Amino acid sequence: MMKENAMSIQENVVPFETSRGAVMRSDRLIGAILADEGKLTPDEIDRVLDLQRDLGIRFGEAAVQLGFISDNDVRFALAKQYDFPHLVADADSKSIQPSKELVAAFAPFHPRTEELRALRTQLLIRWYNPQAGRNALVIASPEAGEGRSYVAANLAVTFSQLGARTLLVDADLRKPRQHEIFGLPPGHGLSTLLSGRTEHKAQFPIHGLNRLTVLPAGPLPPNPQELLSRPAFTALMKELQAHYDVVIIDSPPAKKYADAQSIAYRAGDALIVARKDHTSVNSTSKVLKELAGTGARVVGTIVNAY
Repeated sequence: MMKENAMSIQENVVPFETSRGAVMRSDRLIGAILADEGKLTPDEIDRVLDLQRDLGIRFGEAAVQLGFISDNDVRFALAKQYDFPHLVADADSKSIQPSKELVAAFAPFHPRTEELRALRTQLLIRWYNPQAGRNALVIASPEAGEGRSYVAANLAVTFSQLGARTLLVDADLRKPRQHEIFGLPPGHGLSTLLSGRTEHKAQFPIHGLNRLTVLPAGPLPPNPQELLSRPAFTALMKELQAHYDVVIIDSPPAKKYADAQSIAYRAGDALIVARKDHTSVNSTSKVLKELAGTGARVVGTIVNAY
């Protein structure tokens, strides 16, 4: 649940440019989608259509009733029909796969995903204002193990599903997790960009989530706080904010390292994650004051229960 800070709230009009395909594909029937996916044969489609006509029910309901497909198959087809990007688990793939922690991507109809969408809505109302330069948000927490990376990853997914060009930056140069969550290969990342070790693009577009890009942390440097305090990070943040609609930034534990303060100072806004029955009120209050002391605006605090 997001707690409101003492701040003025204005209704926000979201100026995201949806892609050409981000509209309902009314010409793509559910039966055709399921056939393309190998879920239904032509003979099975004919039987479904007969039952649909006899009972006056939806195509998907008839197919499920006949036992040809599952409820999840229907949800998948509906997501395809409305061009709602999400991921499908591939049990046969031998390549590195994204983690099931990406509940917003793998389970778009799960109650946890609805909670994340509710958080996104609150942020759109209370935080998002690109005209004022407020489109970069640091996800911070006092300690490790409080769900900070989980929230950052899934929040980035939900913004991309809204049609926003979204970048997730893993600025935790101590113990990064986003490359593991998204199944990204090792190599270039934020640390190599800030150290000048590469001029190549270090961002990874996420297949299946066509509006989401991830900038992983890269190799662990011996001087993370120094890298995050350099003018290069300030310049990079300005460049990223100009190129993307939304920039979500993961950070290391704020109570243990001062990195989060450097990151929040350059991003401008922060959201604090606390874990139920784990994070103390004193720790949360201390981090809130430290981040606010950098001049960053703490837009709220959420309590993560798991």
